[in-house]
Amino acid sequence: MAIWKQFVLSLIVIAAGFAGWIFLVPGAADVLRNAGVPQNLVARVAPPVKPGGDASGQGEGSQGGRNGGGRNSAVLVVTQAVVQGVVNDRLNAIGTGDAIRSVAVTPQAMGTIREILIKSGDKVKQGQVLAKLDSEEQVIAKGQAEVALKSAIEKSNLYHNIKSSVARMDVFDAEIAEQGARLQLQAAELNLTRRNIVAPIDGIVGIVPVNIGDNVTTSTPIVTLDDRSEILVDYWVPERFANTVSVGQPVEVTTVARPGQAFTGEVQAVDNRIDAASRTLRIRAKIDNRADVLRAGMSFNVSMKFAGDKYPAVDPLSVQWDSQGSFVWRVVDGKSNKVRVSIVQRNPDFVLVKAGIKDGDAIVTQGLQRVREGGPVRFGNEMASKNGVATQ
Repeated sequence: MAIWKQFVLSLIVIAAGFAGWIFLVPGAADVLRNAGVPQNLVARVAPPVKPGGDASGQGEGSQGGRNGGGRNSAVLVVTQAVVQGVVNDRLNAIGTGDAIRSVAVTPQAMGTIREILIKSGDKVKQGQVLAKLDSEEQVIAKGQAEVALKSAIEKSNLYHNIKSSVARMDVFDAEIAEQGARLQLQAAELNLTRRNIVAPIDGIVGIVPVNIGDNVTTSTPIVTLDDRSEILVDYWVPERFANTVSVGQPVEVTTVARPGQAFTGEVQAVDNRIDAASRTLRIRAKIDNRADVLRAGMSFNVSMKFAGDKYPAVDPLSVQWDSQGSFVWRVVDGKSNKVRVSIVQRNPDFVLVKAGIKDGDAIVTQGLQRVREGGPVRFGNEMASKNGVATQ
């Protein structure tokens, strides 16, 4: 068959299908009107709809003639009442834990480690000796300072006893020498004390990275001490919560190391600025850990509850769209009317909207395809009792 004949045949089939759709499908005229076809043209091509019936004069119109007409011309719908929902009522974030106090202990002097008095996992008190450096030189220096002080004291006492026969300046010099000797002894005792490496805080000993015989300096870490009686959790929240989170607000955390167990605490600090790169705000929470089940460095799931803003909540199926935006169908006195809505938040079970609707309003969730502005509706049997409407 020639190409032009195939083309003509295709046009005939399409035209026949379009004509059949117009004359056989109920509501075709409404579709044409919504598509922008002029009313006078729709009236010419689409058959007139008989009152109470469809284009073929059958169906609901005929049934309505036997049952009173007006009842069955109403669209059968299912509705659901509007309820109040809360937006942003919970915040979830991921945070990192740290001990309330943590210190990397380093020596106060250079030397060789002669003794290590602790091991990993030990609990130590502030001031407890953790390790000792070689101290022979400092012991000798202390002995020399003690001898010098003893000599200065004897000389000062002698000059005080015979000050009538010696110059006043000599007595004064003897007193100065005694004070200098005392200071030298204090310095020698301090240098000797610094050969002991002591704990600056109460805490738990980490892994000891040094051994006896190692030469260390004042920058060499000897051990890390963690006071984990409380755990600090740092996490970041979106900037919209900047004016919502406050110090003292309760938090709840969970961790993968303790599945099924929740720990409570409170916000200890709120940063003073928003991070410009991530648009988030740093928050620090404090978690009680007297049971010593949490560790520094753990990851935490942080949860916070807020009062939140309340909005009308509707079924997700009820929200429809047209060229002007989103809307829902509200039923008042058995008739439907279109209400424009602005979606605030989508949830799996409901949608929070900003609209002129209130609690208890009946919103259409099923049968939406045939609902029209101001058109009569009747409720399905399943929802009739909930809406106080009798059905036949």
